[in-house]
Amino acid sequence: MNYGAIGYVIGHEITHGFDDQGRQFDLIGNLVDWWHADTKEKFLKKSKCIIEQYGNYTDKQTGLSLNGINTQGENIADNGGIKESYIAYNTWAATNGAEQRLPGLDYTPQQMFWISAAQTWCSVYRTETLKMRITTGLHSPAEFRVLGPLSNMDAFAKDFNCPIGSPMNPEHKCEVW
Repeated sequence: MNYGAIGYVIGHEITHGFDDQGRQFDLIGNLVDWWHADTKEKFLKKSKCIIEQYGNYTDKQTGLSLNGINTQGENIADNGGIKESYIAYNTWAATNGAEQRLPGLDYTPQQMFWISAAQTWCSVYRTETLKMRITTGLHSPAEFRVLGPLSNMDAFAKDFNCPIGSPMNPEHKCEVW
C-alpha cells in the first residue's frame, strides 16, 4: 500500500525534474536548455496529449473545464509518478514475493496498489475553492489526479479488467515518460 500512496508522491516529485519547467535546468540548477532538439520536440508532442486530455475534463461540481496548459507540469508528474511507483512496486514484489491479500478484501495486491494511490487524493472542496483551483491553480482537482493518470496506464486496465474503450481504458492513452 505504501508504494501506491507515498511511492506515487515520490515518483511525482522526481518526475518534476523532467516536466515542462524542470527540464529547463541543469544538474546544479542553472537555467540551461540542455535537451537535444529532437528530445524537446518529442516531449512537446507528448505533452500536447496531456494538455488536451486534461483540457477535455469538465468538473461536475462547478461545470468548469480544466486548464490543461496551466496544469501540464503537475499532470505530467502525476502520470510519470504513478508509472514509476508501479514499476518499483512490482520490482519489489518480484524480489520479495507477492504480498498476502488483506483479510476481508477481495482485491489483488496490484489492485490494492491502485486503490492506495487513488486514496491519496481523497478530498472534498467547497464550490468556490474548486472554481479558484480550476481557473488559477497549477494542480488539477483531486478527482482528475486519479482519473487522468490511471486511465493512461495499461497496467491499471489489466489489473481491473477494464474493457478497451471504457472510461478507464480508452483506446488512446497519453504517455510522456
